Amino acid sequence: MPKTKFQNIVFALMMTFIMVYAMICYNIALNIGGMTNEVFIMALGELKLMWPIAFVLEVFVLERAVIYLFERLIDDHMPLLWMILIRSSLTVCLMCPTMSFVATLLFKDYAQAGMIGTWLQVSALNFPMALAWQIFFGGPLVRWIFRLIFERKSNVVLECE
Repeated sequence: MPKTKFQNIVFALMMTFIMVYAMICYNIALNIGGMTNEVFIMALGELKLMWPIAFVLEVFVLERAVIYLFERLIDDHMPLLWMILIRSSLTVCLMCPTMSFVATLLFKDYAQAGMIGTWLQVSALNFPMALAWQIFFGGPLVRWIFRLIFERKSNVVLECE
């Protein structure tokens, strides 16, 4: 996957976008009682705020922790698919409660139930969706697009030499 710092930034921008947008749509659908076409447009308002927050948290705060945990769980003989699943799962395990906390602060009315109770409920509702979306849809889509962009560029450079 990403081999340079630039590629890591591009990958993180793409992954945080696809994850944040999907999770905002999911939470709006939960709040209004179902998924409608309007949800996709409504989500754009929150996306402007939540995407940069997720990107900063991913790249500058949680990435080191994910890498630290990841390196302790894998070995050199592990299949690539297992490594992708472990890395994706660890990222969701750290990002989901963190982003749920941010969303609780910004968008939830937690006065009656309390901040911690509301945050735990939001996290519990978001985690299964975030994990499934990351492993089965968003993660594979972003990795496919990333490979299209960066493998094509590297192949063009090799063909020109």
